[in-house]
Amino acid sequence: MKLYTSEEIRAKYIQFFQEKGHAVISSASVIPDNDPTVLFTTAGMHPLVPYLLGEKHPSGTRLTNVQKCIRTVDIDEVGDDTHCTFFEMMGNWSLGDYFKHESISWSWEFVTSPNWLDIPKHKIAVTVFEGDDDAPRDQESYEIWCALGQCEEEIFFLPKADNWWGPAGQTGPCGPDTEIFVISDKERCGPTCSPACGCGRYVEFWNNVFMKYNKTAEGKFEPLDQKNVDTGMGLERVLVALNGGTVYDSDLFTTIFSRIAELSETAYANQPKAYRVVADHTRTAVFILGDNYGITPSNVDQGYVLRRLIRRAVRFAMQLSIQEGGLADIASAVIDKYELIYPELQSNRDKIIRELQAEEARFQKTLAQGLHEFDKLSISLVNGQIDGAAAFKLYDTYGFPIELTMELATERSIAIDLEGYLEKFQKHRVLSQAGAAQKFKGGLADNSAQTANLHTATHLLHAALRKVLGDEVAQKGSNITAERLRFDFSFHRKMTEEEIVATERLVNEAIAEGVGITFEEMTLEDARRTGAIGLFESKYGQMVKVYTMGKFSKEICGGPHAVNTVDLGTFKIVKEESSSSSVRRIKAVLESTDALR
Repeated sequence: MKLYTSEEIRAKYIQFFQEKGHAVISSASVIPDNDPTVLFTTAGMHPLVPYLLGEKHPSGTRLTNVQKCIRTVDIDEVGDDTHCTFFEMMGNWSLGDYFKHESISWSWEFVTSPNWLDIPKHKIAVTVFEGDDDAPRDQESYEIWCALGQCEEEIFFLPKADNWWGPAGQTGPCGPDTEIFVISDKERCGPTCSPACGCGRYVEFWNNVFMKYNKTAEGKFEPLDQKNVDTGMGLERVLVALNGGTVYDSDLFTTIFSRIAELSETAYANQPKAYRVVADHTRTAVFILGDNYGITPSNVDQGYVLRRLIRRAVRFAMQLSIQEGGLADIASAVIDKYELIYPELQSNRDKIIRELQAEEARFQKTLAQGLHEFDKLSISLVNGQIDGAAAFKLYDTYGFPIELTMELATERSIAIDLEGYLEKFQKHRVLSQAGAAQKFKGGLADNSAQTANLHTATHLLHAALRKVLGDEVAQKGSNITAERLRFDFSFHRKMTEEEIVATERLVNEAIAEGVGITFEEMTLEDARRTGAIGLFESKYGQMVKVYTMGKFSKEICGGPHAVNTVDLGTFKIVKEESSSSSVRRIKAVLESTDALR
């Protein structure tokens, strides 16, 4: 049996859709640009939301790429056969161009043709939407699958919970989908066995979403003027579908595991979960640190997740007897594997290694503090054992893993109220997941006028900062809600009060000029020649949009913008602070008043 490599699958996917007239666009950052609702890019469509909502994409109406994605809601499940925190999503999109027939036909061709994946047709199953009060049964997709030769016994009509995507938030584009599965060697679990039963017979690897509705705030599903296709095929998942095994059995992890084995005193067969957690978390940390947004370990937002990933990797590395500093060596193996696909990892190699080493050293100090707290607990026992709430405090407050607490307790013949600990931990986990779900629930795109105004203001702020502080300033990230903007930029020190005042004044002067905001589509090379600032250029395709605001600002961007600067109101900086090493953060608001400071 032929074993496919990740390089082969990426190349085949892109080549196939190029031949179908799709423009290849680069992967966006793993940090969403101007999206306050999610910490990380969790799907290939996230960076394309404005275009799915109707904005014109500079590369046309047919797009394809491989997108870097991170999902950490189930971080504690990593180590089993299926969960990864970092993954690559291969996708293709139709922005008001083709629809169901072409999408399904091309999927069938790519999956079954000897020129492409060559999966036997009898090994394929599909699902389609069964219909409900909001939308009719997707008979069209069913008939297309039948006409192509898909076995009717392996076509399943499933409800909205299984075959409907979106909207991303409370409102927005959504629609039925059809999902493609490979049939494993497992027997049917019963007469009603289907992809919905979860028995393992059916392994999903591709999802074609037909965005034909817009869900309103009142809960109605209205037809969209622009019907889109959004498909997603997880690289790790398709390798499992083709080669069998688990997500950790592909070439994506082979060299990383080899490096772990060199550093460890334990074989993979003896500690598979530890190997997997160290490999997965280090890989994800490398992609976060290797991005150009300047995210580093911290106690908030993406930095907090990054810190947790690194420290969890260190903890499991300790189980493998990997010496301090080993994580940096494993990170080098990750960079070596991916640098040709994602060259930003190589260009940021020194930073990645430096931050990993620094965070590992900080964690060692945390562990020492946790040991001190454990010693205090072991003296003052509750009912002859360490109280569950106290054990959880060691974990939650001091970052002291429960496994170490249990190990130390065993050495000293002390019992732990593990049931009490698990109760506290489960409550903590539910709250964390609810918070993540609520953050996602807010929606991926807020195209309100106020949000567009705040987005426009980041352009003016960026230009003003470069005038006040110099060309050292480069955007490192932004986050916008309907109420405020947050702008991260490279700078080596705290701004003075005079510099803050000068920056505010320049932005407000630009607003008061009342110039129209225009954009042009051009190649990336032409944009550079015109002097446009493009800070995250790797995420754009060859064609880009350049937004101009008089003589004040010229910047590559794809987000929503105001029509005229005068619409913005009055700009006010409410806070200037450190974000991470050599990165500053400004929080600002727009006040609906004509009075300038």
